[in-house]
Amino acid sequence: MKKYLLAVQYDESAPWPSEEDLREQQARTGQVTADMQSAGCWVFVGGLLGSHATTVVRPGNGVTTMTDGPFAETKEQLGGFWVIQCDDLDQALVWGERCALACGSPIEVRPFEDAQWT
Repeated sequence: MKKYLLAVQYDESAPWPSEEDLREQQARTGQVTADMQSAGCWVFVGGLLGSHATTVVRPGNGVTTMTDGPFAETKEQLGGFWVIQCDDLDQALVWGERCALACGSPIEVRPFEDAQWT
């Protein structure tokens, strides 16, 4: 089976959802995760804090620098993700669609490399 990252794209310039909308979204995404677990394709899921909590570590010319903030000036950031394992991209895209509908946000579906990292 191949592994895929389903990355939630979050627009930080958009208004934050109301408490009720947030609870509904969490219920929808929780159901998708439960369905993934039942289907045997779920590996891992995680939500992320906003880019305000980001620290970037950059190597360069033998010196490493650390700066606060996101890696790029953009309003869209990684808001969360699922890691799943499926037979093929078509199956991963079906899960990606379900995640996008549950989150109300775009989902980037990206395959892992075939190489095994240890």
